[in-house]
This record gives sequence, C-alpha cells and structure tokens, in this order.
Amino acid sequence: MSDKFFTVGLISTWYSSNIGVLLLNKFLLSNYGFKYPIFLTLCHMLACSLLSYVAISWIKVVPMQSIKSRVQFLKISSLGFIFCLSVVGGNISLRYLAVSFNQAVGATTPFFTAVFAYLMTRKKEGWLTYVTLIPVVTGVVIASGGEPSFHVFGFIMCIGATAARALKSVLQGILLSSEGEKLNSMNLLMYMGPVAVAILLPAALYMEEDVVGITIALARDDVSIVWYLVFNSALAYFVNLTNFLVTKHTSALTLQVLGNAKGAVAVVVSILIFRNPVSVTGMLGYSLTVTGVILYSEAKKRNR
Repeated sequence: MSDKFFTVGLISTWYSSNIGVLLLNKFLLSNYGFKYPIFLTLCHMLACSLLSYVAISWIKVVPMQSIKSRVQFLKISSLGFIFCLSVVGGNISLRYLAVSFNQAVGATTPFFTAVFAYLMTRKKEGWLTYVTLIPVVTGVVIASGGEPSFHVFGFIMCIGATAARALKSVLQGILLSSEGEKLNSMNLLMYMGPVAVAILLPAALYMEEDVVGITIALARDDVSIVWYLVFNSALAYFVNLTNFLVTKHTSALTLQVLGNAKGAVAVVVSILIFRNPVSVTGMLGYSLTVTGVILYSEAKKRNR
C-alpha cells in the first residue's frame, strides 16, 4: 500500500513540475514581461548543473558515473548543444504562442524521431507505425489553421525545438550506445548542464543586451522576479528528476502513456489560467495529433 501511495505521489509531483514549469515559463515570458528566453534557459541549466551534482554526489540518488575519455566528453557536449537548442527554442516559442498550441506542436516529436532514426540509422518501422504518423502531422496542420493567436516565428521556433528534442533522442542512442559509455539520464544531465551554461552565457550576454543589468533593475523594483526565477529554475530540474524516478518506479511505457495525458492536462489548465482564445478547429487538430501519438505508441509496442 505504501509503495502505491509513493508511486501516486511521484506521478503527481512529475505532473505538477512538468505543467508548472511550462505555465511559469509562459507567465514570465509573456504576461510578466520578462522577454529574455535565453537568460531564462541559462538559469534552468545552472540549476540543473548544481542540483544534479548535489543529488548524485551528496544525496546519492544514483551512483556517480564518470566520463572515461575525451571522445565520450565530445559526444556528451554534442548532446548538450542540441539539448540547449531544444530548450531555448521551446522557451522562445512560448513568448509568441499559446501553451495549448505549443503543446500541439510538441506532440509531433514521434514524427521527427521516426524521420531522424531513418535518416541517421536507416532504421525502418512497420508500415502501420508510419501510417499512425499521418494524423500526428495532419492534426498540427489543422490546429495551425484554426489557431487564433498563430505566430509564424513562434511556430518555427516550436517546430525547431521539437525537432531538436527528437534529434537528441536519436543521437543519444547512437553516440552513447556502447556499454562503457552509457549514462543514466541523471548523470547525463549533470554533464550536459555545464556545457549548456558555457554556450548560453555568451549567447545571452550578446543576444539579450544588458540582460543582467535589466534583471537586477527589475529585482530592485520587484523582488518577486528573483523568487520567480529561482523557483522556475528549481522546477526545471525537478522535471528531469521526477521523469527519471517515475521511469525507475514504473516503466518507460507508463511514462509514455502519462506523457500523452499530461499534454492534454497542460492545455486545459493553461486555457483556464491564461484565458487564451481557442477555436473548435484548433482543438480538433490537437485531439487528432494526440490520437495519432497514442496509436503510434501502440504500433511501436506491437512491433517490438
């Protein structure tokens, strides 16, 4: 009974942190007026680097895994760079797009994963798997046409972030495939975090001019911005931690099913909070995409 309560609590925490960081990102970048997505991502990566080290080195959430060669470090750095692009792209898109539409586009990850897996490894899926990708893409096309607050640049950023997320997943399977180089997701995050910080720091200082000075000035006028950034950054780490723990205590398949439902919950909650306009066409498109993702998961499971 205690194990069941623990699992339910873990899943609830995972849902809360996932949806919470998404909504808080949207609030900061759109409603609050903190228009610095690169700096915001930098804060996320700093938190992921520090808290990952604390969780692994001090709390012993998982055993510490060391980098064994320069080649392995270069592989991790490549993954860190792509990871960085996916998070920045997602945060930039939230400045321009409603969370509901952002989630609809993000749900097309399986499509990009299948494309990259074929292009990079020549891995072919069963014909039924490819058929299920048709509603995934069609749904987003329909949702785009019916989105009241559609923004071209935001859409491009969201598509880019989704593609980068899929590319990282495929590349991770290729680059860290040998037993000696495999890292669990928590150790990988601990090593990718500093790489992302090294990339984002100069990018934020150059592309978001005087962002540090502006943030300090904002904090003098309203100290709540500091707490928003600290809480948001910690939440970004807990998304990764709870993701790992839910997989460990349930299964990857359970995580996939919960992930499909999470997107729908995030859409409903965001509409209730931000009151962004939605259309019947847009919701039908999103529903079609989610249906396609569920069918894709089932088809993949049967092909194993």
